[in-house]
Amino acid sequence: MPVEVIDETGRCPHVRELSIVLATLLAEVGDRGDEATLVIVDDPAIAGMNERDRGVEGPTDVLSYPLHEPTDVGHPRTPHLGDVIVSIDTASEQARASGHTLPVELVTLAAHGLMHLLGHDHQTEEDWGAFRTAQARAVAILGAQAGE
Repeated sequence: MPVEVIDETGRCPHVRELSIVLATLLAEVGDRGDEATLVIVDDPAIAGMNERDRGVEGPTDVLSYPLHEPTDVGHPRTPHLGDVIVSIDTASEQARASGHTLPVELVTLAAHGLMHLLGHDHQTEEDWGAFRTAQARAVAILGAQAGE
């Protein structure tokens, strides 16, 4: 599967659905053969990564760890783009606050992370367009998969 989902919490019953949705999205927005990993963690785990890697205390919703950067000139591009880390605790809170389901929040956050793995960033309002499009597409794929 082009997107492996690893649930380190044992609390995510949506692993298979997430993998299918994200593989479909990656096939649409990435290059042929691209792969990625989504790792579901809890708030303490993502808080540790956030502080260690970004110098920011506390949990966050999503982190991306690309295996290569667009500036890696001369380095071969590998099919595996990298890892997206999502906190199921923060995703659950955000889903409740937004009035939608946990799977919707998880695919939204994972799609956001995938865009970072593909080299996108959101420094300007214009940059956010690609993220919003990918996130909305992930939710649409999830809905189609569920027969909605």
